[in-house]
Amino acid sequence: MARIILIFLLITAVTATTKAQRNEDFTQREKPNIVLFIADDLGAHDIGPYGNEIVRTPNLDRLAKQSMKFTQAFVASPTCTPSRSAIYTGLMPFHNGAHANHTGVKGGTCSIVQYLEPLGYRVAIAGKLHVGPQEVFTFERIENTNVPQPGYEDKGVLYTDLNLEPVDQWLSERSQAEPFALIVADHSPHVVWPHDAAYQSDKMNIPLRHIDTPEYRAARTRYYTDVTKMDRNVGQLLASLEEYGLAQNTVFVFVSDHGPQFPFGKWGLYDYGIQTPLLVRWPARVEEGSVSDVMISLVDLLPTFIELTGGEAPQILDGQSFLPVLSGESNTHRQFVFASHTGDKKMNRSPMRMVRTDQYKYILNLAPEILYTTHIDRVKAEGYWDSWLERSFENEHAASVLWRYHNRPAEELYDLKKDPREQHNLVGDPKYTRQLNRLRKRLAQWREEQGDVETGPYQPDSSRRHVRVPYIF
Repeated sequence: MARIILIFLLITAVTATTKAQRNEDFTQREKPNIVLFIADDLGAHDIGPYGNEIVRTPNLDRLAKQSMKFTQAFVASPTCTPSRSAIYTGLMPFHNGAHANHTGVKGGTCSIVQYLEPLGYRVAIAGKLHVGPQEVFTFERIENTNVPQPGYEDKGVLYTDLNLEPVDQWLSERSQAEPFALIVADHSPHVVWPHDAAYQSDKMNIPLRHIDTPEYRAARTRYYTDVTKMDRNVGQLLASLEEYGLAQNTVFVFVSDHGPQFPFGKWGLYDYGIQTPLLVRWPARVEEGSVSDVMISLVDLLPTFIELTGGEAPQILDGQSFLPVLSGESNTHRQFVFASHTGDKKMNRSPMRMVRTDQYKYILNLAPEILYTTHIDRVKAEGYWDSWLERSFENEHAASVLWRYHNRPAEELYDLKKDPREQHNLVGDPKYTRQLNRLRKRLAQWREEQGDVETGPYQPDSSRRHVRVPYIF
């Protein structure tokens, strides 16, 4: 009997040792790397994988064929800093504190760095930063990835290019035993768009929400040129992963921080402003060329990364892991997605909140009495706004576009199945009273949970010290 017990203990010890070795082997060799590529101010439908037949994005087209493509992915805010802060913290803007552009998160907030480093990961960033404070976002920073555009060295930060040569070197020198999470944040297609366009004006597609003028067509050719420029950067990064034998064990994720700087895009809660492309490639784990219609919020990225690297996401996060969707174990995820827009310094003073289901969207405009304005009509940097003004005196459609741009009602409700371009506000239609009340209640509940008590334009919190949020580093 004693001999049997001894044999059992020996077998158990050997099994435990073998299991420990397997776990160690997984930790050191099999944990996947993560690469998150963030485009800057890109509309979801302004690339080939999402149906755009004019813009040239061959690298994204190829990536989509190797990835799971999400058709209903949304950002937390249609503005740079709040959106990026939400991605990196897994918390919505009012929860982490960075709900207005150029503002920092609350002290003591944890970011992707604090979550993944204890799991054995190097967490690095290249390109655009635009979050703070530094003690929260303690990325390993890959230097010299932000360079001035040739010929525009003295024109300011908006003429910054992404330089991927240091990233290529960083990848070539990485330790085989140490997995990494790498964020590559491009500057394209954020304005200022390239002045030398690679597209023809007469070949442009003009969205119904916009006004067709020669000046606008010219601006759109420059935007598409910048989209193609961003696509080349994606291709260069993918090539580096292949060259160094990293592609097979790397989860590659492509997103945008929000929609483009066109009317009804950036700084607004219509889908053109908050819908993001989301492509996820994970060889041998995620089905190539697959498509998912589940609703995703980009705050879901962080808990997904934590789970796929062997950790457990804390319940404090607003994000929810969608790893079961990626693995094919589930085809459901969120019932609601939310987004908020507070303001962008003095240029935009029209705060709004949103809740969306797969069919309906409700927008609450907190200051409908204030004329809606943004950099688009105030700065006129891209050269087409005056042509829109002139056309509005000649054309009924143009006049209606400008009126709708500047005047936002207190509430908006859209049936996205019947009206995907969000042209017909259903508030006041008795057939939709039930849906309106349901979404009003859900948004009010969410705002209370988030600590969002704002009633009008953003006013800086004097109790919090100023946090510098550099655009680049």
